This record gives sequence, C-alpha cells and structure tokens, in this order.
Amino acid sequence: MANSLRGEVVTLYKNLLHLGKEYPKGADYFRSRLKAAFLKNKDVKDPEKIRELIARGEFVIKELEALYFLRKYRALKQRYYSDDDL
Repeated sequence: MANSLRGEVVTLYKNLLHLGKEYPKGADYFRSRLKAAFLKNKDVKDPEKIRELIARGEFVIKELEALYFLRKYRALKQRYYSDDDL
C-alpha cells in the first residue's frame, strides 16, 4: 500500500474510533466491529480497491454524524415540545 493511502486509512480508522464513542450500542461494540472490518480488508493491495474502501468508510462517517445529529435533535425537541403540541 502506498504511504499516502496508508495515511488515509489510519486517519479514517482514528476518525471512526472517535465517532464510535457515542454509538448507541456502546463504544466497545463499535470498536470490535470496526477492528473486524479493518482486519478483514488488511490484505487488499490494489490502490483502486483501497480507495473504494476508504470512500465506503467516509460514507459511514457521514451516516454516523447524521445519526448523532438526529438523536440530539430529538432530545432537544422532547425538552421543548410536548406530544400535544404536535
């Protein structure tokens, strides 16, 4: 794997680990699943395939961020509005 791709993979892993701290099923569950996913693809050598996997990881980051924002929005909405207002 080229050094630039290795750096991208490491950065992706660190970002996902950081986002996994707030995962609904728990950080340990997320960490074990994340590690398994990265270990499954550790032998990939093709740069195009690696870029594909990085793009998939970035998509997962966006999905996690959306999940967290939605959870925060729902919590705030419950604080300020009762069910009768809707």
